[in-house]
Amino acid sequence: MTIVLPRSAPVTGRLLSIDALRGLVILFMLLDHVRETFLLHRQVSDPMDIASTEPALFFSRTLAHLCAPVFVLLTGLSAWLFGEKYAGKTDVSAFLFKRGLFLVVLEFTLVNFAWTFQLPPSVIYLQVIWAIGLSMIALSLLVWLPRWLLLALSVLIIAGHNLLDGLHFPVESALHVPWAILHDRGWIEVSDSLRLRTSYPLLPWIGVIGLGYALGPWFARGVEAGARQRRLLIGGVAGLLGFVALRLLNGYGEKPWAVGDSMLHTVMSFFNITKYPPSLLFIALTVSTGLLLLLAFERVQDRRWIRWLTVFGSAPMFFYLLHLYALKVLYLIGAALFGLNQGSYFGFSSVTSIWLAAIILAIALFPAVRWFSALKARRRDIAWLKYL
Repeated sequence: MTIVLPRSAPVTGRLLSIDALRGLVILFMLLDHVRETFLLHRQVSDPMDIASTEPALFFSRTLAHLCAPVFVLLTGLSAWLFGEKYAGKTDVSAFLFKRGLFLVVLEFTLVNFAWTFQLPPSVIYLQVIWAIGLSMIALSLLVWLPRWLLLALSVLIIAGHNLLDGLHFPVESALHVPWAILHDRGWIEVSDSLRLRTSYPLLPWIGVIGLGYALGPWFARGVEAGARQRRLLIGGVAGLLGFVALRLLNGYGEKPWAVGDSMLHTVMSFFNITKYPPSLLFIALTVSTGLLLLLAFERVQDRRWIRWLTVFGSAPMFFYLLHLYALKVLYLIGAALFGLNQGSYFGFSSVTSIWLAAIILAIALFPAVRWFSALKARRRDIAWLKYL
């Protein structure tokens, strides 16, 4: 779901680590989407209700928190690398704008249909692909800013957008629609038969994609690996320390955490943070973890399992579409064969089953993803392939 760089030279460690991280969070995304497909009878809120959510379900959902921030961060980082390889900001800006529009159209069509199997749709969910697409369009303009200004603006958006949490506009206001898109998750009534759900408010994601682009020079060809790894370590550790310090203050941008009946419930409460829109603490935790994973993957790039992850990370949009349709078909087959065995839904009875299903599905889809990744690398003459 991010830019995948066209490559004519051997893949370097810095690029391998990017694809590996993208592949890892794609698998976390798969796990979460298996949960959403086969555990609909046990949906979780945002943030989750600690009293009613079992630890296995809580931490499975929390693990998936890495997905969107890392996707968006790597989109910005990959955009900078694209500009380094080609003609600079002009090509970057044009590609970001076109790719962003493509993703927005994809969200309204193939992605939404994969979730609903409804044509024409009565509801269109504007989710992560929509957010990445609009963030790319925004970045197509922001790339012209000096790096220091882009970095400052990105940090300001990430750190300051929670100050706007109390700002709301009623449906009759002219600002309701733009604010629902930017920050206030809600519904947009298009007609009597169509509604839009702004599941991923845009504003903080613009900060994350801008931050990723501003970090691009760390991955420049001439930067010594040790220097880059020190920056990743410092950035990741500083971000995690900032998360802990702010969370202990129990004030800004989050529902307060509390000491629970056990140490486990206390930890769950501490890490129970807001994704829609992503709070400062949510972004600090996930992006910092992403930086440390980039560091780790660069240091163990010769391991076979890293190469396996890079296959998933090299064809993210193809995998995204493929797994959504695979899950929908599997759900319909299961419901037809076994009926609605979980109240109004067909599904599994345990979180363990969700993990097993995700592992089996990842293995089953791997050959198709590997084939498409090889096709992209081989057929550079087919322009539309770079959009997938």
